[in-house]
Amino acid sequence: MADSLTTEIIHGDCRHVLKKIPTGSVDLIVTSPPYADQRKSTYGGIKADNYVQWFLPISKELLRVLKPTGSFVLNIKERVIKGERHTYVLELILAMRKQGWLWTEEYIWHKKNCYPGKWPNRFRDSWERCLHFTKNQKFNMHQEIVMVPMGDWKNSRLKKLSETDKKRDESKVGSGFGKKIKNWIGRDMAYPTNVLHLATECGNKRHSAAFPEALPEWFIKLFTKEGGTVLDPFMGSGTTLRAAQKLGRHSIGIEVVQEYCVQAMASLKMEKRKKFLSPKIQKPSDEEALYA
Repeated sequence: MADSLTTEIIHGDCRHVLKKIPTGSVDLIVTSPPYADQRKSTYGGIKADNYVQWFLPISKELLRVLKPTGSFVLNIKERVIKGERHTYVLELILAMRKQGWLWTEEYIWHKKNCYPGKWPNRFRDSWERCLHFTKNQKFNMHQEIVMVPMGDWKNSRLKKLSETDKKRDESKVGSGFGKKIKNWIGRDMAYPTNVLHLATECGNKRHSAAFPEALPEWFIKLFTKEGGTVLDPFMGSGTTLRAAQKLGRHSIGIEVVQEYCVQAMASLKMEKRKKFLSPKIQKPSDEEALYA
């Protein structure tokens, strides 16, 4: 697989470039588009009131290129405007559902080292949404790959079981949930929650909004197998592509800022030497129009 692994970087506007990608050819889309009214100097600063209208043509193409068993993970966050949270993310979810997407799950990225700050009516943001969309109810998901150690607590907790621990203990609030502690005996690993505790990216000084490599890496492991294809239509400095390359996945990155394309190419070549992969990196093209 290493000898045939491909990593493609395309310089251009994803609204145009996506139309050239074959239908049903992508296993996973992981991306973080510019948030409303942010990154104006690099991405134009889309107004919150116009955000849904701007994004829907993009999500329409993403729906087309995604395989029936694929997933789309959208890292996004609401913006505060005039003292309140704007609803553009919620509006986008509803609009994408009408477009044909299934809003399957919502993961939370807990930023362990979020920036300090003080505001008169709120506390600092320490989390962002990772919205999980699919085309069908049945999709590729490899839960066992992302299991986590149970921890040393289980040694003392399971040492002496009560009678209640040996049977299913139903929730006292009538929620329908329950647990059977006995089932944990002999297990060293457990399934994770939908909250990812990851530090923000601190080493990338050249990109204004880079997320940590561990974020796309986790979703790539969860939703694809080796040899699958990962797409990032807002590639930035190539974080998603680097994670895909390390994990033996083909990848496609689209980026409107040429500087970021060059930066991504340089870092991917470094990973090539480090991991002994042989990616085919296509040079950026100037054919596509930039963002309006």
